[in-house]
Amino acid sequence: MQNFARLAAGLFVRRKNRENGLCASLEELMEQRRNLACLHQKSKLAPSDMAGEVRSAFKGRGIEMEEIREYTYGDDVRDIDWRVTARKKTPYTKVYAEERDREIFVLLDLSPSMVFGTKRELKSVTASKTAALIGWLAQENRDRFGAVIYDGREIRTFKSQHNRAHLLAVLKKIAETGRRILQPAKEEGEPASLVRPLKTATKLIKSRAAVFVISDFYRFGETEQKALAALAGKGQVFCVDVFDRLEEKAPAGGEYMAENNGKTLVFDSRPKIFKREYQAYFAGRREKVRDFCRKFNCRYMEIRTDADSFRQIKFI
Repeated sequence: MQNFARLAAGLFVRRKNRENGLCASLEELMEQRRNLACLHQKSKLAPSDMAGEVRSAFKGRGIEMEEIREYTYGDDVRDIDWRVTARKKTPYTKVYAEERDREIFVLLDLSPSMVFGTKRELKSVTASKTAALIGWLAQENRDRFGAVIYDGREIRTFKSQHNRAHLLAVLKKIAETGRRILQPAKEEGEPASLVRPLKTATKLIKSRAAVFVISDFYRFGETEQKALAALAGKGQVFCVDVFDRLEEKAPAGGEYMAENNGKTLVFDSRPKIFKREYQAYFAGRREKVRDFCRKFNCRYMEIRTDADSFRQIKFI
């Protein structure tokens, strides 16, 4: 099933070449700032048990304690003051001064496996827009924003800064990389590994930084997991899993031909066993990333290519 997924990519990417959504322009990345209002509104409407997924990345727990008040639903249980709770016979929690000027990093995967999409746009485009949205959130919240951009071969790093010119430089590089990766590679091999960019990010960030790893996690073996665990040990990690609907669900029944890296495959998607194995393969890959996040206290989010990322991301 893995070989099919890689071979099938060629067919659907070529079909997508006749449509929009091939790369995110600098203008589109700039326009992500307009979507902040929608995120704020969604945050206000979010139930308390869901709010805080991304909010915690931009509004840290702080260092200085401001007050002690009665515990309310949705407060972090780690902040409960057990001495006061025992004395008052009701839960009390510590309230910390809001932390500002925090480091927010994006590790943006634009490797070849991200150049795939069947509806609306490629995964690389969705990932780029998501990275831009996070950048604008950091800018609005007066946090320092940095980035690690990986195209499968080269790594470009931006140290964290808080100024508009720096953010625009990051967005410009994302747009340039998005255009460049559309050029056919001279030779294709195994899927690119996230090990090098993960190690680069680990060296770049400071403690208590928030890092959004935006990728399809196509290659997520033992070495990638070790590198991501090292990053999680130094900062707060958000795994943003970008995927296309065709990866999740088998194509409509019929015969298809796909070509990739000089290999051609003809397959029939009508048999039930094919559909079961197809969907089980993707579900297994996704569950592996989820299991990792549960084990290493990382946050997990899914972003589809056929819907706006700002409508899917879990609350600021």
